[in-house]
Amino acid sequence: MNVFGLHTFAIAPVWDLDRIEPRIEQLREYGIGLLEIPLLRPDEIDAKRSRAFGNRWGVELVCSLALPRVLDVVEQPDEGLDFLAPAFKVCAEVGSSMLGGVTYGSIGKTTGRAATKKEIDGVCRFLERAARLARGFGLRVGIEPCNRYETHLVNRGMDAARIIERIGAENLFIHLNTYHMHIEEESFEAGFKAAEPYLGYVHLSEANRGVPGRGMLNWPAMMKAMADIGYKGAVTLESMNHVDIDIAAGLAVWRPVAERPDDVIEIGLPFLKEEAKKAGISLG
Repeated sequence: MNVFGLHTFAIAPVWDLDRIEPRIEQLREYGIGLLEIPLLRPDEIDAKRSRAFGNRWGVELVCSLALPRVLDVVEQPDEGLDFLAPAFKVCAEVGSSMLGGVTYGSIGKTTGRAATKKEIDGVCRFLERAARLARGFGLRVGIEPCNRYETHLVNRGMDAARIIERIGAENLFIHLNTYHMHIEEESFEAGFKAAEPYLGYVHLSEANRGVPGRGMLNWPAMMKAMADIGYKGAVTLESMNHVDIDIAAGLAVWRPVAERPDDVIEIGLPFLKEEAKKAGISLG
């Protein structure tokens, strides 16, 4: 069975327990056993309260982020690590085993051309240092390939796999996202196969970021590709229902992704469970 998760953008633009906890019984009924915390500003997270919440409800907490736009890990790696250090600390304090997301760059920040050798070399040096720092907190670090409109650095599963193979750090993993895969991969089969040796986390996100099943994403093909590699890790619904202002522009989210926001949860979660079941995958 794969742990079934929900990114809290489905409920609130930040990690807001006052809005999230009243929904937790409903989420548990849908099979949710994991909640993803966006660490856009790590200092805003009440780690003690969050860990107590997770323990009280028996819900796993994981964290993700994208680096702020002001950071450039190629030219200013030390500043990037200074941002990640408190994020790693929060991860450990809330009980997360990992930090996923765009750990190598910023959402919506591109040069308009292919990544240069200097940029890839710099990203690898930075992630090697980040992985070493994360080990001190007992954490794994995810690399989420994103579409060409959000980054030019890592777009496909094979791009992330090459970086991990080059670095050789055992606590680096690939964090796939079906929204980005729908744009960048030749097929879901190709993307999952490329990422298979290092795959540690999957975001399930519709092609329009909204309610799963109401967009153009080929869910049967996606679920089959995941089943074919025997992936047993966490899968998490990510919908941009509510997006923090710090990343809304980078994501190009300026209108609601669902006319009725609750449809993301009340229709999207059952839809994903049913599509997974058809492929022989049990979510819950």
